Parts: sequence; C-alpha cells; structure tokens
Amino acid sequence: MKMLINGKWVGRRKKIEVRDPWNNRLIDTVPAASRADAAAAVATAVEGFEISKRMTVYDRAQILFKAARIIQDDLEGFARTIAREGSKTIKEARKEARRCTNTLTCSAEEAKRILGETIPFDSFPGGEKRVGYYYRFPVGVVLAITPFNDPLNLVAHKLGPAIAAGNAVVCKPATVTPLSALKLAEALLEAGLPPKVLSVITGYGGAIGDALVQDPRVRMISFTGGTEAGERIARLAGIKKMGMELGSNSPVIVLDDVDLDAAAESCVSGAFWACGQNCIGVQRIYIQKRVYKKFLDKFVALTKKYKVGPKLDEDCDMGPMISEGEAKRVEAWIKEAVAKGARIACGGRRKGTVVQPTVLTDVPITATIHHQEVFGPVVNLYPVSTLDEAIAKANSVNYGLHAAIFTNDVNKAFKAAYELDCGGVMINDSTDYRLDSMPFGGVKYSGLGREGLKFSLQEMTEPKVVSFYLPDWRR
Repeated sequence: MKMLINGKWVGRRKKIEVRDPWNNRLIDTVPAASRADAAAAVATAVEGFEISKRMTVYDRAQILFKAARIIQDDLEGFARTIAREGSKTIKEARKEARRCTNTLTCSAEEAKRILGETIPFDSFPGGEKRVGYYYRFPVGVVLAITPFNDPLNLVAHKLGPAIAAGNAVVCKPATVTPLSALKLAEALLEAGLPPKVLSVITGYGGAIGDALVQDPRVRMISFTGGTEAGERIARLAGIKKMGMELGSNSPVIVLDDVDLDAAAESCVSGAFWACGQNCIGVQRIYIQKRVYKKFLDKFVALTKKYKVGPKLDEDCDMGPMISEGEAKRVEAWIKEAVAKGARIACGGRRKGTVVQPTVLTDVPITATIHHQEVFGPVVNLYPVSTLDEAIAKANSVNYGLHAAIFTNDVNKAFKAAYELDCGGVMINDSTDYRLDSMPFGGVKYSGLGREGLKFSLQEMTEPKVVSFYLPDWRR
C-alpha cells in the first residue's frame, strides 16, 4: 500500500514489510518515509487546516457518518486486515471493526455538541456595559501517533474527534500495523473528506518521529504507546498540547461474597484478550484468602481451555504476540519472576511469537512482571486478607489506568471506587471494559488527559472569549 501525503497516495523506493506475526508471511509493503516526507505531511496539514476549519459542522458530521457506513459495509475486510497484520483473532478483530463504526458515528454526533456559554460580565463591578460569550475553536494541526494493538479503532479515536472539531491531522500508525490505518484513510476520503485534511505517513519512528514531534506547526500531539516513548515525546515536543495514553498494570480485587465462576470467566477474558497486549488488560488479581484457592483453581482451569492457534480460525481464542522480540521479553520476565520465587500455575512456555496463557502465583514485588506493564498473556494472582489491604496493594505501582472489584456489597464497591487511584473503576467486571464514548485515561505514569469522543473534542479545541463593550447598554 501507499501512504497519503498532500492529498495523494505516494510510494517510496525504500519499503517496510508488513508480516503476519503468526507465520511471518509477507502481507504487504508500505513506504519507509523520510524526514522530508514528515515535513511535507505537516505542510499539507497546515494547508488542510485552512480547509477544515471552514467546513460546516454538518459537513464534518456527514463525512464521519458516511465513513462509518463504508466500514460497516466492508466489516469483514477490515476485520481480516486487523487480524492478519496484528495479534488479534478474527473474532477479536470483528469486534474492533464494529467498535470503529461506533467511534466514527459518535464522533459525528459529538461534532454537533461543541458548545460555548454566555459569560456574565456584569457579575463584577465594571462589567455592566459588557456582554459576551465563549466558543470553542480547533487547535490546528494534530499529530496522531497510534499503537499496534488496536490498529483500527485507536486510530479512529484520534482521527474521528480531530476531524469532528475541524482540525487537520497527520497520522503516524505503528510501523508493524499500518494497513488498517491506511484502509481507514481510504474510507474517509471516499466519504468526502478533503484530501489535505488528513495525511497518513508510514515509516520508522527513529527516522521520522522526532521531526514530526518537534515541528512547531503541530499544535497538539495525541499519543498512545509506552511510557518511555511518551516521556521522550514530552521532552522533545516544545510548547504544544499533548494527550497521552501510556502504560498500565491493571489490578482486580475479588472479594469472598461473589460468584467465583463469573468473576474468573471475566478476568480470564480480560487477561488474555489480544494476547494480553491491551492497556487495560488484567495483570494483577487480589483475592480474599477464604476463596483464593477456589478462585485460583477455576481461573487456571479456564486458562487451560484457551485455544492458541492461527488467528483466522473461528475457534481460536488467542493468537501470537506482535513479534518474537516481544515474546522473548515476556518469557524473560516470567523466568526472572520464577527465579525470585514465583510459581507457574499454568503456561509459561514460548515458541516463536506464541507465549502460552500464563498464570503466576507467589510473585514477589521486586519482580519486573509485578510492578511493570507486562503487555503480554501473563496474569499474577495474590491472596489478601481485607479490602483495605487489596486497595493498598492495587495502588502500589506507578500506573493508574483501570482497576476493578468484584463484590456484592455496595458499600465496599463505593469504597473501592473512591479509593482506587486510577482513571476508571469497573464494578463486577474486569478492567478490560471500555465504552468508546466514556472518558478514558489514567493517572500517574498512565497518561495525560482523556480520550473518549466528547472528551477528546475538548482536548482538541480551545475556548475563545468574545466580549462586546456596549457603552449605551444599561444607561
């Protein structure tokens, strides 16, 4: 496939291979962009912003509505692209494609709700002869840097609100999964988006990342990825707006008053969805001691039933990790934890890019897999005595994106909701739940700002005050 710059699909002699991580088969190639391409993409977006900021709300919304319909009409094609270039099974990929249509539809709806307010200037002496209001205007050029684990919907989460708000966008998709983003761009152009409003530039981050991030013409960076990369972007970016969804290490609390079968089933799904390469995936589970053994047995039994295999098989539950390097990293973290005293309840093996769904117990707090984001199919189980102990341990790491609690006691649910230090608390559900229209983001090292379509629109716009001095007003 070609990349989209200056309203044109362009190729380059130097190419990047896109390979299926399951069998390493070549799927397609994309251009390896240069720093000159990065500068051209931003220059195009500057021109595109002059177009997008003058588009009516109706026109922006209609483009997004139509793009959603285009994707819906080719849902299986989008799903197969997601599954082939990434780690998701075909069933997981279909869900992501469906979510993308919802993301674009909600973005279109939210375009009509970018509201301002009148300002009571006469609320302070001296303002009696003034009336006015504020409205929100687009920030300008938005740089969207997206990850591999949701190669379609997380792109839509940035492009949808940016376009709805009247911005122009330069999108840099993950190097290993660029095809879904390019396919989304095709849908947006087919829906009537003016070509210069969106560029999708493919290439290695090391070659073009700094040029894009440091360009002063970029007025906002919307980044989803690792914490280290986020810190580097923050250092390089200069004075511009930033929204960042970074790492996580999501905890779940299971109290002794719940249906353990339902809790185990929910947590297994939350731990191994997309091969655990999921920013809100379950990583640590704190279970009250009275039911710890029962829960562990149920959790392990369900995990052992997981079928790992070719992603396009309809009965496949989990696919490979995105690369063998990532699989080796997870394997090394497991071995380190075991060397420090952890026990493998099931899994723990790697072959190529495949890491078996793994359950660990007795994991010491010094183990990397305890306090860092594993981003792989590994979950740690810990016994606790009380809810207070569970909350304290849940809050003990440097991340705070999602947390969850299973309990039938509404008082304990509210206590956890207010005391867990994170951006979202799921009650009687795993951490792996997200409605695309809810505010989404974290605290501590988990990020800056909030995504979720209404909230992204707030981030991607600025308020402007308009004040009228009327000397004949209120004589």
